[in-house]
Amino acid sequence: MIRNALQTATEFVADHNRITLLAMVVVSAAVLAGIPMLDTGDQTGADAESFDHLERVEKMTYAEAQYGTNESESNRTVQAVYVWKEDGNALSRTALLEELRLQQALSENDAVRSALHEEGIAGLSNLVATRVAEEPNPDLAAQIAALDDASDAAVAQAVETTFAEDPRAARFVPPGSSGEASSEDRRLLVALGVDPASDAYADASEAINDAADERSDAGFFAVNQQSFTEYNQHFFGEMAQLVLPAALLVILFVLAFSYRDIVDIVVGMTGVGLSVAWMFGIMGWLGVSAGFISIIPAVLITGLSIDFGFHVFNRYREQRGPDEGIRAPMSRGTRLVATALVLVTLTAAIGFLSNLTNPLPVIRDLGVSITLGVVSAFVIFLTVVPALKISIDGLLERFGFDRRKLALGRGRYLRPVLRTTVDLARRAAPAVLVLAILVSAAGGLAWSELDREGFDQDIGEVAEWKQELPGPIGWQVDPWVERYERTSVYEPASEDDAVQERVLVEGEVTRQTALEDIQAGVERIRTEDESLVVSAEGGPGVRSPVTAMRAVAQRNESFAALLASKDQSGNGVPDTDLEAVYDAFYAADADAASRVLERTDGEYRSALVTLPLDTEWTERSQTVATLETGESEMERNGLTATLVGSFAVNEVVLSELIGGILQTMVVALTAIVIVLAIVFRLMHGSATLGAVVAVPIGLVVGLVIGAMYLLEIPLTLLTALLMSLVIGLGVDYNIHIGDRFADELREGKSTFEALDDAVAGTGGALLGSTLTSVGAFSAMLLVPLSQFRGFASIVVVALLIAFLVSLLVLPSALVLWKRYLPGSEAATPPDSAVAQD
Repeated sequence: MIRNALQTATEFVADHNRITLLAMVVVSAAVLAGIPMLDTGDQTGADAESFDHLERVEKMTYAEAQYGTNESESNRTVQAVYVWKEDGNALSRTALLEELRLQQALSENDAVRSALHEEGIAGLSNLVATRVAEEPNPDLAAQIAALDDASDAAVAQAVETTFAEDPRAARFVPPGSSGEASSEDRRLLVALGVDPASDAYADASEAINDAADERSDAGFFAVNQQSFTEYNQHFFGEMAQLVLPAALLVILFVLAFSYRDIVDIVVGMTGVGLSVAWMFGIMGWLGVSAGFISIIPAVLITGLSIDFGFHVFNRYREQRGPDEGIRAPMSRGTRLVATALVLVTLTAAIGFLSNLTNPLPVIRDLGVSITLGVVSAFVIFLTVVPALKISIDGLLERFGFDRRKLALGRGRYLRPVLRTTVDLARRAAPAVLVLAILVSAAGGLAWSELDREGFDQDIGEVAEWKQELPGPIGWQVDPWVERYERTSVYEPASEDDAVQERVLVEGEVTRQTALEDIQAGVERIRTEDESLVVSAEGGPGVRSPVTAMRAVAQRNESFAALLASKDQSGNGVPDTDLEAVYDAFYAADADAASRVLERTDGEYRSALVTLPLDTEWTERSQTVATLETGESEMERNGLTATLVGSFAVNEVVLSELIGGILQTMVVALTAIVIVLAIVFRLMHGSATLGAVVAVPIGLVVGLVIGAMYLLEIPLTLLTALLMSLVIGLGVDYNIHIGDRFADELREGKSTFEALDDAVAGTGGALLGSTLTSVGAFSAMLLVPLSQFRGFASIVVVALLIAFLVSLLVLPSALVLWKRYLPGSEAATPPDSAVAQD
């Protein structure tokens, strides 16, 4: 029934090519109308309930329920404007005056003025100018006048005195620079008091960034969200101008070498463009998100649709006899290749849709979008491409141009090479299969040894030769990268602006040593990394039951006396009758106590420690490892401690996501084996043949894992996802050879005759497809981001391995299948496929 439906459809396209084209123009117009409706919003986030079984996630939810979220109750945020005097002095009188004038410009800007927090704008220039002015609280104009009138020597002396006598000065310069009258850079802090998600905040950020840019000649710049957005736009613009021409050049070169016909190149690329456009159009209609990561399905569908084109054109060239017209061989060729395309579409969809179980919306959307692209390519290359090919070839032949071309893989150079794989299967099929299984199994064992990393977009260096390329393809380096690296050494402006990580302590929190154990954990973290925990001015920065009690004791004498009486060891930490201490704490300041101690029905059940950290997202693994030492230190005498901050939780979630990919691959492989067995039974009369065609995909996965280990490609969230996509990519090659082998057997050919025609008939198309896809993805290796290079490397390795397995291993598997299950396809008449197993 499936074959009859495909035959009817392909015959209609061949016989009514103009009607087909007209109909597809109308359908395409409707489909492409969905592109303006594409959702290009944020694709981040995850379904939290999917991770409830993880202890840290469970405890984080509990901590938020008891203590609230980590978010500050106020909208205070701090943005920094830096001044970098390369080979100069950012603390000179002139540089300090320039900063004061920048402050004046910011204060007069409506967007900034309306968004300012009561703390306002502060810099080292204010402290120095106030000291030079010799008056208590001079306004900005008086500060400018004071520095303007002072001598360079007087200002230099004032800078040294300020560093020596005012601890606030250290926050404006890099660590280690305070105390000196010379530094290449420093910063100005602008405190904003509006919601960071509001338009007012965005307007103020843009104004701050613009004001700094206007004074860039004086060394001023901002490193905020606005500047990062501008850098991203610049970066991806440069990436497109470098990568796309390189990828297009490789694709056109391979297509020209393979087709050796400009018409087929144009028709094929038309199909490619329509397939990608259809994908985005359908995504728009269905509301599937198309964020930044949608570049991945666009590239994948480009490669897959080029592969479809190779097979359609190749089978047509094979089918057309010396005295035949165009329609009949196109109808036969499309019908014969349609079976394989159906199987490729089904199995690829299974591989890609297996990601629907992923809790990350971006991964689910990626699986759906690629599947839509595969289906689009299937429809386009069975309708538009054949109809357009018939129309153009027919027109050209009416003007006397001969449109008969030699099929790929039939040339005098490539065919002998392809035949060697058949000879290998003829002579050593069992050995080939056993060796492939052993090597793949060894590669699969390397899964647990792969380095695991998060999805970190590191900022790599751009090689000089890329910068020296001519015209628009030359990479213009944005100064943001160097500026970001320069400013990353600064400490957070305050503990509130630092990364906030929490530790939930449960159990016997009223035991005498409980607070000492908690304090010991905090001190252990400080010992492990002295610069990690941010200290507040005049205080520890850490918020815990101990620090909160000390803060209350400073303004409550009776509570202070109680604390002193309960500190038997004299180390400043209560260690006696803690329940009474907690009761007094709640009586003195219930709000402060409830932020660090949980009291439910009069019982104390947990404590919370909040650590302000000077770290970055890219350093989270190392940070979490340090925090875990403190976590272990706290777990004494009936206490249990759990890291519940964003860094720690993200570490376990990422580990869970990456680990779940292996289960997804197993499920996808099992589903593909079942589907191929069923479809091959229906179309070719043999379920076991379908299983044999599917089995090498498992070998491909194992070999790809081994290659990742040898090439030191880390397992990130993105590369782990691509492991499941390897199944969708790798199954393509095997299906084409397996389906062609079954067709040749049905024609009454012997095993090796059928295998020779299958490998020669599809091997050339597979080679062309592999070269174009590998070339296109190799162009992404030019991008100075490790995640992109890792992504491209895995796809390139997977495509090459899938190609080699289909030509070197699958023929041996097919020979063994025919040898030990005789009489299946060979005895089946062409039009009456009967199930044999």
